[in-house]
Amino acid sequence: MRKTHSPKLIGAAAAIAFALAASPALSSPARSGGGHDEQVDTGKPGKASNATRTVTVTMYDTYYEPEKLTFKEGETVRFIIENKGELVHEFNIATAAMHKAHAPEMMMMMEQGVLEPDKINMEAAKQMQAKMGHGLHKAPNSALLEPGKSAEIVWTFPEETEAELEYACNVPGHYESGMVGKIKLDD
Repeated sequence: MRKTHSPKLIGAAAAIAFALAASPALSSPARSGGGHDEQVDTGKPGKASNATRTVTVTMYDTYYEPEKLTFKEGETVRFIIENKGELVHEFNIATAAMHKAHAPEMMMMMEQGVLEPDKINMEAAKQMQAKMGHGLHKAPNSALLEPGKSAEIVWTFPEETEAELEYACNVPGHYESGMVGKIKLDD
């Protein structure tokens, strides 16, 4: 079990994230070819009544607990996501390429004032949603949480897939600092 980090370390991480946000080279859209349109089966929203188990995932400021998860192909899982860090964090089920493609949208959320170090500015999110079609961050495979908040995701993993799935935080600078966990699917 890892211990939580000092406020000085958290402040430094926030400063790095905001410095990254100010970088024009890092704020331009990715051209990797992957992303939300990628034709990879990562699963689909599930029904809580079909969940075979409930898994709690706790977000700290530079890592998740647990760091990896194993499920059966086709299994429906109820996730309870808790943010015990001091910063806003995301839990997002996808592939590495999808996370990379999603990063520019998260950067835009920061640039538009939606993402603040320790809060989500809902007024700015609504304005960004109206202007750009992204800002409210409502996707069934993802939860964006302020410190001390929790959410539930019910997800059915694919029956068969070649995708290497992971859960990650795409708030600028967080993935790069290690906020990523692996998902293994067994048949």
